[in-house]
Amino acid sequence: MKIAITTDSGSGISQQEAKRLGITVIPMPFMIDNETYFEGINITESEFYQALNAHLPIHTSQPAVYTLEEVWEKLLKEYDYIVHIPISSGLSGTCQSALLVASEVDEERIQVVDNRKVAMTQRRSVLEAIELVKRGKNAIEIKNILEEHSADNMIYIGLDTLSFLKAGGRITPAVATVGSLLKIKPVLTIVEGGRLDTYSKARSKKGIKREIINALKKDALEKFDDPEGRECYFGVAYAGNRDEAESFASEIAEAFPSRMDVPIAVEPLSEIVVCHTGPGILGAAIMHKIPEL
Repeated sequence: MKIAITTDSGSGISQQEAKRLGITVIPMPFMIDNETYFEGINITESEFYQALNAHLPIHTSQPAVYTLEEVWEKLLKEYDYIVHIPISSGLSGTCQSALLVASEVDEERIQVVDNRKVAMTQRRSVLEAIELVKRGKNAIEIKNILEEHSADNMIYIGLDTLSFLKAGGRITPAVATVGSLLKIKPVLTIVEGGRLDTYSKARSKKGIKREIINALKKDALEKFDDPEGRECYFGVAYAGNRDEAESFASEIAEAFPSRMDVPIAVEPLSEIVVCHTGPGILGAAIMHKIPEL
């Protein structure tokens, strides 16, 4: 039985890495100054951040229905089944659109996973799906396993500015103005249901890192009953500030000394997410290993 794994660019997996992994990444479109772009296809990382820093109007969108149809119909000529892992249904309508397209193309052979993941955690789900295929699990089993463990992670994002959330309507102009005046840097988290919510606030990057590390320690102890993080994956995400992210990863490693010999993944945040959060952010995730792996 041949199973294809597909995901979208919300996972942060580049087209080049997708080829190496043997999967398909469907790029999510965004518009800059009324021009449509696709991450890693017709815009470079440098061009993207230049547009952000110039405060050009940026809007995100879902992949076109015909794009999903085309990709899946082509894959089903070579594979028996498809497991698709989209960005969290709490953050985008992409998952619902995928379910609709799957029902029209071949509902039995296309399994859409709604396990409420994004960025680093969505990427981890893709890697887990690849491993589950290698271990002989069928498409329905993979979908069920991933969805059963939808709460096995926490993700935190420290913002450098509130202006992008304000522009996207995620916060009120009044809150953004107060935040700017007080130099508040919010730390966001993904709450149950897959929505972004405020976890805490800081006044500096140092404060953001302190808040996130404390949150990771609390999760390891209280959520996973694993205070040393021995059965956890850790990851750091960034938006144009890799050096800062690598330094942050070292600080997280020091907070979990039993994991010092296991590298912490440092990955760029998907541009589709950065459209809403802005550049210069620091994000971190803790993900508990699923028993099946």
